[in-house]
Amino acid sequence: MLCHGSGGTLIIMKVAVVGATGLVGGEILKVLAERNFPVTEIIPVASERSIGKKIKFKDQEFTVVGYDEAIKMKPNVAIFSAGGGTSLEMAPKFAEAGITVIDNSSAWRMDPTKKLVVPEVNADVLTAEDKIIANPNCSTIQMVVVMKPLHEKYKIKRVVVSTYQSVTGTGKAAVDQLFAERAGDESVAKVYPHKIDLNVLPHIDVFLENGYTKEEMKMIKETNKIMGDDSIKVTATTVRIPTIGGHSEAVNIEFENDFDLTTVRELLAATEGVIVQDDPANFLYPMPITAHGKDEVFVGRIRRDESQANTLNLWCVADNLRKGAATNAVQIAEYLLKKGMI
Repeated sequence: MLCHGSGGTLIIMKVAVVGATGLVGGEILKVLAERNFPVTEIIPVASERSIGKKIKFKDQEFTVVGYDEAIKMKPNVAIFSAGGGTSLEMAPKFAEAGITVIDNSSAWRMDPTKKLVVPEVNADVLTAEDKIIANPNCSTIQMVVVMKPLHEKYKIKRVVVSTYQSVTGTGKAAVDQLFAERAGDESVAKVYPHKIDLNVLPHIDVFLENGYTKEEMKMIKETNKIMGDDSIKVTATTVRIPTIGGHSEAVNIEFENDFDLTTVRELLAATEGVIVQDDPANFLYPMPITAHGKDEVFVGRIRRDESQANTLNLWCVADNLRKGAATNAVQIAEYLLKKGMI
């Protein structure tokens, strides 16, 4: 796979995918191929037990290597999806070798020295000096993409969000648990403290001293950092539901200024990465089953909150493995490449 620049110059673009054998790692490989990222060599990286396995990318097979070997191979960029512990240990080693790291875990998101990026919202904060870049939480990503144009127009004061999150957000073992329960198979290892099939768990990640879960606090803190505005008040309730297509969110947004619903729909429809599906009379609204496998954030059920002035209700859905993880990471890499930063 040889890639040429606009002047016919050969571009060498080695891309390491750390955690290549996992659910998100596989999605990153798929997104890189689909979006024709100019890869000359894929370096699949995983823990010791997966070294030597074969990973297919486009029409070629690549052998999974360990972390130290990957660093020696000098990739231009390394997209990490291997958990926070691995990122904390290995991302600095890649960065020290001059490799730009885009990290999917929560390890670096709230580090004040690291950028937390959703390209449609704040890609302009990136510089060539940023060697470890954090990819936000999946639920936060889809919400801030929708918030950005509305904040610019009406100034957001407060957001109340309730999420309906797919089991894919927990990983392959959770998907296995869901389908095993559906089949009546009790032998599969349990990821959740309760049955997930035909159930709803108001519990994502660990509970903290304030009664919120870690996932809820991620959404609150990450939103302020990405939007670059600590004055936006956010409160969240995050819920796991037995779906696999993507995450859904009911979002209530209070503005400083009044708004016009037609203008809101037009603003969102004109926003990069957003598709408005808002025709309830014809049963058109976003759903995980139709967002599955797509890169956009889908928005509908757009209506005025009649209980409070200057307040909007909307419903948004996105595939958490795509825009919520893999696609957002690849879009960051695309931006860096376009700006000559990798």
